Amino acid sequence: MTNEQLSRPWHLWLVGIIGLLWSSGGAMDYVMTQTRNESYMAAFTSDQLEFFYGFPTWLIAAWAIAVWGGVLGSLLLLLRRSLAVPVYLASVIAMVITTIQNYGFSNGMEVVGDSFSLIFSGIIFIISIGLYWYAKAMQTKGILN
Repeated sequence: MTNEQLSRPWHLWLVGIIGLLWSSGGAMDYVMTQTRNESYMAAFTSDQLEFFYGFPTWLIAAWAIAVWGGVLGSLLLLLRRSLAVPVYLASVIAMVITTIQNYGFSNGMEVVGDSFSLIFSGIIFIISIGLYWYAKAMQTKGILN
């Protein structure tokens, strides 16, 4: 295998593009919620809206790190930058913080704790960990610089 082939595996592009698309969905949700987009937020109950709009500033910041870290990590992965690894890790840590706060220390379980939301939160966590592990593996193999 040539150095060029080693530095540009096909799966890096696949994972990076899928990661970017996935993370962009979270970023869109963040923007629509923070801007209180009426058509987007119309799908939620008044209790859910009160819950989302009542987030303290530190939680909004953690949420921003979680979502925008996923977007930035995916871009860095596509650019083959080793900085993708700590950015993805920061995103995962921020996601864990927001999940613990929303479901453990507030009424998130009561307001949005239906089985679909809980399963989807689990899927988000698994994909976030997967992106971090993938970037770490690519860094270990010397593909990210």
